[in-house]
Amino acid sequence: MAEGTRAETTAAEVLAELAELEDPKVRRVNEKHGDDHGVNLGKLRALAKRLKTQPELARRLWETGDTAARLVAILICRPKAFERDELDAMLRAARVPKVHDWLVNYVVKKSAHAEELRTAWSADPDPVVASAGWALTAERVAKKPEGLDLTGLLDVVEAEMRDAPDRLQWAMNNCLAQIGIEHAEHRGRAIDIGERLEVLKDYPTPPGCTSPFAPIWIMELVRRREGE
Repeated sequence: MAEGTRAETTAAEVLAELAELEDPKVRRVNEKHGDDHGVNLGKLRALAKRLKTQPELARRLWETGDTAARLVAILICRPKAFERDELDAMLRAARVPKVHDWLVNYVVKKSAHAEELRTAWSADPDPVVASAGWALTAERVAKKPEGLDLTGLLDVVEAEMRDAPDRLQWAMNNCLAQIGIEHAEHRGRAIDIGERLEVLKDYPTPPGCTSPFAPIWIMELVRRREGE
């Protein structure tokens, strides 16, 4: 009981500190992207760094449902400590884009259950869940493509990406680009699909950044590698 009380008190203290870090200007910017918190991410990361790895505290912060607290939880958790069903439940509860993105990239990708979840999520009828599956697939395309049906993935992207909801579309586009960048034998078709579907073609890209439009993205990354 004492351990539980300590964790609860610490969680309350973290929530209080996050409340002090709340900045209305940051919140306004974040809310434009669907992220309902007002804590500067640099300050949030500094807080998590000070806390270090604390799995039990991470679980309690996650349970609060507060977005900033969940971001801290992701940074101080032990990714390999979660069971498959825990990660599935967490992903389905992570509707805020930043929480969803960090959970997939900082926790699920490091889990022994990543491949099983990748397969299950990719076929999920919920587009937000499916986007996590496609994010994991893009990771495999780039780092461990053995056993993947790249032609089949291109078939699905070609048939479904144009009309997919935003977050799923973005993840599928990322996978398309990774196939084109990493696998020369599929590069021509990946570029052709991107050109015909025109997904993210007009996406506003800051100076010095690479456009997420797949044909430009693919050719720019290939050019850089060949120039190394």
